[in-house]
Amino acid sequence: MASDPTPHRLSDGTTAPLVGFGTYPLRGEEGIEAMVSALEAGYRYLDTAVNYENEAEVGEALRRSGVPREEVRVATKVPGRFHERELALTSLRDSARTLGLERIDVALIHWPNPSRDLYPQAWQALVEAQREGLVETIGVSNFTEAHLTRVIEESGVTPALNQVELHPLFPQEEMRAVHARLGILTQAWSPLGKRQAPFGADPVAAAASTHDVSPGQVILRWHVQLGSMPLPKSATPARQRENLDVTGFALTDDEMAAITGLGRPDGRLFDGDPDTHEEM
Repeated sequence: MASDPTPHRLSDGTTAPLVGFGTYPLRGEEGIEAMVSALEAGYRYLDTAVNYENEAEVGEALRRSGVPREEVRVATKVPGRFHERELALTSLRDSARTLGLERIDVALIHWPNPSRDLYPQAWQALVEAQREGLVETIGVSNFTEAHLTRVIEESGVTPALNQVELHPLFPQEEMRAVHARLGILTQAWSPLGKRQAPFGADPVAAAASTHDVSPGQVILRWHVQLGSMPLPKSATPARQRENLDVTGFALTDDEMAAITGLGRPDGRLFDGDPDTHEEM
């Protein structure tokens, strides 16, 4: 069953593909080769961060791949230690230099780190960087509704996207509703659930059998139909291609509901509550 492959249209007028490629923790020559393979497979969105310590590898992979620069969106993230406005601007300039890019396609605040209460400064820096042309799209990561409300009220600018933990064990229904109301794209890190991936769970396994696809493809298709943009990571070429191949079938409403029903209150992969987690 064919489905609509139309990319996400962000509030700032840009687009993003249905599925992106997560690059953590791909580093060194093997990491570059894995990213080149992903680009050759058809990925057109690479997600990195200062704290992944692989921005240089991402830039090198982009150059080696031969894929035209304008076809690939590269995203990075400002870490907590650089939340002060001037430090955040410096971080962005350093990231552009390390990536070897004149302009960063997407820049996010990695975590709000609310105990330091500097994330509004970091957001103001992203707004300024966008106005200066250093960054095209600006957004956040791991922000709650309260964090979003504050930066929007203080800056008058709404993030184009918010990258959050989202997988069948932690479906983030409330945050997805907030994003829909504010016109923010939901991006999903660890979209399969890493070591807790429910590949053998009845709703996932049954859908995989019905549609003759892998459990991973079922979960990524679940993301696509939720309106979430998943960022799976794999260093294996065959798995990379499989993870990208999610537009040839569609889950039924009952299948979607059953997979969402796997969610549980303790579904986070680690103690990553944005109200308490700190990442410098």
